[in-house]
Amino acid sequence: MQKSMKRYFALFALPTIIAFSVAFVIPFLLGVYLSFTEFTTVNDAKWVGLSNYIKAFSNQDFINALWFTVKFTLVSILTINVFAFTLAIWGLVVLMNWQLIGYMMIIYVAGIQNVPKDVIEVAKIDGASRFQVLRNVTLPLVMPSITISLFLTLSNSFKLFDQNLALTAGAPSKQTAMLALDIYNTFYGKTGWEGVGQAKAVVFFVLVALIALIQLLITRRKEVES
Repeated sequence: MQKSMKRYFALFALPTIIAFSVAFVIPFLLGVYLSFTEFTTVNDAKWVGLSNYIKAFSNQDFINALWFTVKFTLVSILTINVFAFTLAIWGLVVLMNWQLIGYMMIIYVAGIQNVPKDVIEVAKIDGASRFQVLRNVTLPLVMPSITISLFLTLSNSFKLFDQNLALTAGAPSKQTAMLALDIYNTFYGKTGWEGVGQAKAVVFFVLVALIALIQLLITRRKEVES
């Protein structure tokens, strides 16, 4: 049965692969190409090399948005995960009030429930305090949940757009504009800057991917077997 499944796996996976390629891979590659061009539509793209990237990093609005996004992300990662982990015995109450914290709490609750009770009991018998149990037993065994939650909060914080647009729209004077909003304003708000907006989007993608990868590598090294 398993051999038959493996034999026809490519056939069954083909529609998904095609859909993924059409909806994501091809537009992504096209977007990377367009970041090196000057264009208003895809059909009139003109190659300009690194000019768009030079303009992007010379643009003070982009630098301000980058710095503001980094600060926002650091604060969000700290507060969301601290509150989510702290309030995970109170999940049912907080879940109704906090959208993102509640989502992360589900992950932490699952991780905490998987901590072997006998390991905690042995630690208590050996004289470990509640703080020592938390630091030396619970946290190391819950690291997979922490890895996932940090990744989700980091990526969601960096990608924040609609709330930024609805609440402040970058006001005052674009001081609260995050990267996604700055890219949107560059692409749709400045004639002839479509390529620069696309270049900013590529830089944004690479930045988030690198930070997320580093975070995953660091936290996964701290994971231990239960």
